[in-house]
Amino acid sequence: MKSIKILLVAVLIAFSNTVSAKETTPGNDRVNVSVISKQIQKLLENPNFPVEQNFMVKIRLTVNNENEIVVLSVDTRGDKETIGAFVKSRLNYKKLVGNTVKKVYIVPVKIISLQELF
Repeated sequence: MKSIKILLVAVLIAFSNTVSAKETTPGNDRVNVSVISKQIQKLLENPNFPVEQNFMVKIRLTVNNENEIVVLSVDTRGDKETIGAFVKSRLNYKKLVGNTVKKVYIVPVKIISLQELF
């Protein structure tokens, strides 16, 4: 009786590991985030406001059925209204190249001041 319980537990553990391995594909997710990040970088080039210092922005976005970006929120420590409006105006409903998974992404973006480069 004890050996049947041990065998049953071993089968359940093996089955649960197999199921969880099929549900998540972190390799594909990293590729999606990398592709999205590169396209966002192109869309956010040349801001229409002066950037006086470097700062980080976390953009929470999703992709709709037409493969367009929908910005959900912009998290920053600087001038939230200006930066948020800039990011949303540049990214909302812009088409992405390639197919992406329809889920919520958090993409970190570093905005660099040109004054600090020279």
